[in-house]
Amino acid sequence: MRTRKASRILIINPAGQVLLFRFVHTDDALAGRAYWATPGGGVKQNESFAHAALRELREETGIIRDVIGDSVAERTFEMLLPSGENVLAMERFYWVKVDGNEISREGWSRHEKTVMHQHRWWNINELSETTETVYPTDIATIIENVIQN
Repeated sequence: MRTRKASRILIINPAGQVLLFRFVHTDDALAGRAYWATPGGGVKQNESFAHAALRELREETGIIRDVIGDSVAERTFEMLLPSGENVLAMERFYWVKVDGNEISREGWSRHEKTVMHQHRWWNINELSETTETVYPTDIATIIENVIQN
């Protein structure tokens, strides 16, 4: 099984809310699945996790940063990709504080435009109480740790 490295970004606004995208799959291997998740994506060959986080931040939100701090969380799990390939996903999470809530979708790929249906800023209570699927499942705890440190 191939290992797929990915960087995810916890984007936190002044109100302490985190940006999540709603993914809805209709015509790929994940058809019928819908969930909320952080911006982010795969690490390209010869790219560091940190560089991938900066690139994904720019591509998926239009937010540009020159540097990003250390990762604040990691997880490894088996995952089915939209292509149908099963991989061992190795994800590192980074956080970025922003001054506002505006994002740009100009850098989205054709696939992202197909599966990413909306975005929303969530607070910790909403994340703890929602019945919707949110990845990672412990995101509220991760955000609490980030905000407190």
